[in-house]
Amino acid sequence: MNVDVTPLPGIGVRKDFAIRGGRRIGVVSHRDGRIELIVSKADDPDACLAEIPLTVDEASALANLLGAPQLVQQLSREHGDLPGVQTRGLPISSGSKYDGRTLGDTQLRTRTSVSVVAVMRAGQVHPSPSPDFTLTAGDVLIAVGTTEGLDAAVKILERG
Repeated sequence: MNVDVTPLPGIGVRKDFAIRGGRRIGVVSHRDGRIELIVSKADDPDACLAEIPLTVDEASALANLLGAPQLVQQLSREHGDLPGVQTRGLPISSGSKYDGRTLGDTQLRTRTSVSVVAVMRAGQVHPSPSPDFTLTAGDVLIAVGTTEGLDAAVKILERG
């Protein structure tokens, strides 16, 4: 997939790519820090059908929504022949007891035998996070374990 990067003098940078049907979807990152999700018109890739302003937190959440499932699918394919082993994305929600605390504070490995193999943050993968990795609302923990262990981990992250 080719992503086109277009400098917008005095505005910022547009990054977009073509989707089926000829439309383009992308992001405009403004010099002042504003972010817009854009969708072009089918008949004119330079004209916007929709411009959706996003806060940094909203852009981060969207990136995690799009990125975490792909990572979970890839890991699931790689260990799909191992019976009893599952991969799941575990979100850190706004207001979570663990927002601003470390991964070690969750004690997920000790309490559930679940291993956190990566953290998705703002569309970026942080592989093999150490116990001192600080969690933030919007993060998605990519965890591997049994179905029971993963269910227990979800409860811990939601309720403490």
